[in-house]
Amino acid sequence: MEKRATSRDVARVAGVSQSTVSFVFTGREGISEATRERVLHAAAELNYRPNLAARSMRTQRTGRVAVLMTVSALNPQDLLHGVTDAAGEAGYVVEVVYVPGDPGARSVRIGELVDSRQYEGILSFTPLRTPSTAAEDTVVLSLSEFDEEMHMTGEFTDARPVVEMMERLAELGHTRFLHITGSLTYPSAVARRDAYLATVERLGATSLGVIEGDWSAATGYATVAGLPDDTPPFALIAANDLVATGALRAAVLRGWSVPGDLSITGWDDTDQSAYLVPSLTTVVQDREALGANAMRRLVAAIRREPVPEPATGLQHVVWRESVGAPRA
Repeated sequence: MEKRATSRDVARVAGVSQSTVSFVFTGREGISEATRERVLHAAAELNYRPNLAARSMRTQRTGRVAVLMTVSALNPQDLLHGVTDAAGEAGYVVEVVYVPGDPGARSVRIGELVDSRQYEGILSFTPLRTPSTAAEDTVVLSLSEFDEEMHMTGEFTDARPVVEMMERLAELGHTRFLHITGSLTYPSAVARRDAYLATVERLGATSLGVIEGDWSAATGYATVAGLPDDTPPFALIAANDLVATGALRAAVLRGWSVPGDLSITGWDDTDQSAYLVPSLTTVVQDREALGANAMRRLVAAIRREPVPEPATGLQHVVWRESVGAPRA
């Protein structure tokens, strides 16, 4: 069986003392950034993980952080990948703790977590009421990237990609647009609808309507299947890739060409979107980068280091085959 790397091995590869390796992973002040990076690089190369039990006995620090999640429709996989990778780089183990959706019950649960002293830090992506004891015993970092039901409210409500896609479609010759929204209980859906309406007006284009949907492929399918036969050519701004996929299927079954009769855009860049025929123009949301940035902010707060700025620029359009010039 392969021997597990030790802090002595990391020190040898990094060219530092064993105590320096320990200082890096316990967040001791006075370590230069260059030295810290060298130690972390060596640790990654050797697949080194600190002995948290021993560290806890020596330093009275647990080496554990908690990430609070509520049960919701959000798939947190990419978000948690970023969180756990950043925590591992800093020598922490992450535990995902699901908390009640009710704000009062959630506050009680958070108080219990803080009082347990199991965690050096607690990260929440939703606003919460921080227990009064948290500042003394446990660092609690409450972000506002999502609301209490994990609906996006932060960086990911930025609707500028809608504007970018519509402007490009107008350059290609499109003058007629249709928008299928997500559920308007979501701030992101409201922001995209408002951006769509403002851009239609600014471009002097024609809107065929705003259809409130529910983020499902069925909504996209039903909407396009129910349009009059003489509707094309037009451009459809779909709430997400699922809606766009349903719309694409309905268009194909009607004999409409994509993008000649109908250009379609989505949102989220789900796994299948690049493999549809035609491949789907969509918006990438880098949730992994958001999670990594949030964890780095928590670690910096635990170690009383300067806290990085919140992540920005996490969305961009990926142009694919579903967008093109309308047929004559």
